[in-house]
Amino acid sequence: MEHFRNPRNVGEIADADVILRVGDPSCGDVLLLFLKFDNEVVADVKFRILGCGAAIATSSMASELARGKPLDEVLKLTDQDIADALGGLPEDKMHCSVLAVTALHTGIMRYLAASGKIGQ
Repeated sequence: MEHFRNPRNVGEIADADVILRVGDPSCGDVLLLFLKFDNEVVADVKFRILGCGAAIATSSMASELARGKPLDEVLKLTDQDIADALGGLPEDKMHCSVLAVTALHTGIMRYLAASGKIGQ
């Protein structure tokens, strides 16, 4: 509940390397993710979300788990890691952690592709 009541990293990054919009059509959650990178590290991450309490909490926790971490470490994060870090999620809210981790992974892959570090 803490990450729902007091979400971390809400906002925008003016000079973001990646801005990504992802949504879950089954429930209507929409996540706007801003990522800034520095030498293979997630230097900063912020988000804006339109969604339920679980979507807010999982986006907040995902941002906390990613900030300051090497890209390869963040790419290993799973939806279950996010749920576990929150102390668990009801089964019918696990899709919220999937949305958050998918956004992180997609944002990193877009950055790597744009910087020529992986094939497009």
